Amino acid sequence: MRYKILRISIFSLLISCLLLPGQKIKQKDLPQKYQEFLNITKYIILPQEKDVFMQLVTDRERDIFIVTFWKQRDPTAGTAQNEYRDEHIKRFQYANKFFRRGSPRQGWMTDMGRFHIILGPPVSIERFEGTKGIHPVQVWYYYGDPIKGLPPHFAIVFFKRGGAGEWKLYDHLADGPHRLLEQSTFLDTTNYMELFEKIKELAPTLSFVSHSMIPGDIPFNYQPSPINNIYMASILDSPKKDVNPSYATNFLEYKGMVSTEYMTNYIESSTQVALIQDPLTGLNFMHFSIAPNSISVDYFEPKDQYFCNFSVNVSLRKEEDIIFQYTKDFPFYFSPENLDIIKGNGVAIEDSFPVIEGNYELTVLLQNSVGKEFTIFKEQIEIPEDSGVPQVGGPFLGYKFQSFQSDVHIPFKVLDRKLVVDSKKTFSSSDNVSLLFILSNVDQSLWDEGKVIILLNGLKETNPSKKSFTLQLKDYPFRRILSITHSFPAKDLSPDYYNVTLGLIDKDGKTVDEKTSNFIVSPLDVISHPIAHAKSFPLSSSFLYFYMLARQYNRVEEYEKAENNYEKAFKMNPDYKKGFIEYAHFLQKIKKFEKSLELIETIKEDQKLRFEYYLVKGKAYMGMEQYEEAIEDLLEGNKIYNSDTRLLNSLGFCYYKTGEKDEALKVLKASLQLNPGQEGIKKLIDEIEKGRD
Repeated sequence: MRYKILRISIFSLLISCLLLPGQKIKQKDLPQKYQEFLNITKYIILPQEKDVFMQLVTDRERDIFIVTFWKQRDPTAGTAQNEYRDEHIKRFQYANKFFRRGSPRQGWMTDMGRFHIILGPPVSIERFEGTKGIHPVQVWYYYGDPIKGLPPHFAIVFFKRGGAGEWKLYDHLADGPHRLLEQSTFLDTTNYMELFEKIKELAPTLSFVSHSMIPGDIPFNYQPSPINNIYMASILDSPKKDVNPSYATNFLEYKGMVSTEYMTNYIESSTQVALIQDPLTGLNFMHFSIAPNSISVDYFEPKDQYFCNFSVNVSLRKEEDIIFQYTKDFPFYFSPENLDIIKGNGVAIEDSFPVIEGNYELTVLLQNSVGKEFTIFKEQIEIPEDSGVPQVGGPFLGYKFQSFQSDVHIPFKVLDRKLVVDSKKTFSSSDNVSLLFILSNVDQSLWDEGKVIILLNGLKETNPSKKSFTLQLKDYPFRRILSITHSFPAKDLSPDYYNVTLGLIDKDGKTVDEKTSNFIVSPLDVISHPIAHAKSFPLSSSFLYFYMLARQYNRVEEYEKAENNYEKAFKMNPDYKKGFIEYAHFLQKIKKFEKSLELIETIKEDQKLRFEYYLVKGKAYMGMEQYEEAIEDLLEGNKIYNSDTRLLNSLGFCYYKTGEKDEALKVLKASLQLNPGQEGIKKLIDEIEKGRD
């Protein structure tokens, strides 16, 4: 394996060390090659991209960012050549070589250099140099891309103001046609028709482009229109039209989450999240679907299969603390005949997990080892506490329902029906608009006489579509947590943007709760939807959900709720050894040492768990200040495994408390060798050594 050695100048390293988070370095303080990068990209870099680049603190980060910057603009991703980058650098070098003449500035900084870099060489050039009565003028003609807001055919005029100096961009409004004339003293500069005729007399083709950027277009009263400035703004902005800056705005955060080999392969994605209360368990589940805009696939010849290899890392963060995190693999195999479908529709990775009440930042990092690609999604989420009053959860939208067995849990499924979602929430005339929503805290009275009114409102100004449905709650089986599904053909609505509002109405006609979402109906007959890929989870193992919740409550220091969930999970499956060992350690954390001892005795005869048995038992005795008993059990555990810092630290503390300071130092120093970063152990060692003096 070859390793690339990074050489960072002392100056650059010093500057990096002095930068605080969010602070920006000045361009003049960057190493020369990064100053050159900013010069080369001055006319195409987005403000967000430059803002992030100026906050990077190491040359390695800057190098990765530069590679990513060009990849975002590569028209043929996956090939060795980046035609956009090569053409842009070629234009930059040409501008530097040929447009510096007569200017004190470098060629790329001149007006001609700028437009050559942005638009490339003109289709044709018309020169008026030496034309009697006209200052030196050049007119560059281009064909524009209407998709980027450019006129189909336009002209850019450069002139030498006053007849000398460097070529300057002519501004139809700010300069005015009279600036192009050598002798304009006796002309009325506001009489645009006279100016037009004068220029036409001297240079007929120039007269048209002196008033408008569109050749042959004569503006009203011959007066140059502000539309020219709008065209010019579109031209200057055109290199930035097709670039989504989200990769840059996320760069400062994902550079610490994603390995270097993935860093330059950021893929845009669309994501849908839904907080759905499960009617069977009453638990809140966070469901998500994340669909990369493009995917790389590989071929496995022995089985004649194509595949992607996804892994998802999910975390919930409360301010700076991660309260929950997990990683899951999603290998995805498919036959060659499905390759075009997968490439055309894409893939959506779906998953869900139980979550406690509170406000958190949800982060979903999806990586595909094929192509070393990644995408990332972040959103602030709120999981409200149960208020005890009826509430609406949703509406959640998909394009159809599928029936599934009820004894498994899968994303976006409630009871035996799964909502098939597309995170873009766009429907064709061949789709159904499918709604799923949850009503919580439904009592008998509300169920008997309550209803839900669904209102659909199109947003176009003229003749918007409107539709409504009324659903009686008693038409559904009674539950305290009631799930309702409803579908209708998208073709019943005209193409438009829509709001959908759910109103929960009680027996008196009062709106108890109301929730809104939105979707799009496309004029297309068919829209491709991503292929959903998820894993099912047997509800027979639902005790694991309560362990997950217990860990979350533990992290936010709601220990009573954590204990309740540990207790519930343990009772649901007392044979899950890993779980109740975790439970036993938690009980020690909240100083319930006797209960921890009682719990751990149930695995006394399990030879595979002897180490954990002695560790938990020894720490429990230590918490009860029975240090001699603790030492006895901890020594037994150390015979099984002598490199566990938890055990060594507990044993060292017990030796210290019994006055055996030499033994304490010996054990604690052994722990420190295993993990030198234990500041608390360092302080304890110092305290013991001072006590020996």
